[in-house]
Amino acid sequence: MTEREKQLRGEWFRYNDPELKALRAHCNKEIFRLNSLDNSRKEERLKIIKGLFGSAGENVNIKSYFQCDYGYNIYAGDNVFANYNCVFLDVGRIEIGADTLIGPHVGIYTAAHPLDPELRRSGVERAEDVRIGKNCWIGGNVTINPGVVLGDNVVVASGAVVTQSFEGNVMIAGVPARVIKKL
Repeated sequence: MTEREKQLRGEWFRYNDPELKALRAHCNKEIFRLNSLDNSRKEERLKIIKGLFGSAGENVNIKSYFQCDYGYNIYAGDNVFANYNCVFLDVGRIEIGADTLIGPHVGIYTAAHPLDPELRRSGVERAEDVRIGKNCWIGGNVTINPGVVLGDNVVVASGAVVTQSFEGNVMIAGVPARVIKKL
């Protein structure tokens, strides 16, 4: 089994594998193209996004500066908006439901590293997918950790660190995030 197959299955894999390095290098070139285009050139930017992401619906708007690892593990529904300076570490699958708004400086992370220092030094990691439901609003400076699932209509207050999953129709806030209001 290849390292990429292990990656996609959520198993431990070696991130320094030549195939994965080449895929990241391709992604970096496309991200450079995207980040070099003025944000007002929406059609050209969407074309790059659709070629880079696993899938991107209509009217997806990702503002620069944007960064991701591979691109092909990001799936964005219609009318997804991500503001400036977002980082989506898509070692695993990142699904973003339709009509979701993402504030500036948001980090969505799927990479998990071993807790054992010797194993961590060996250069392995694994993916834990992140799913964000439809019609969510993720405030600025939010961190979403590996393995998190947010239901539909979740509002995440600015600065929250989301370390666990939440059902739909709630507002969450804090470090770590907790429900502060049912919607």
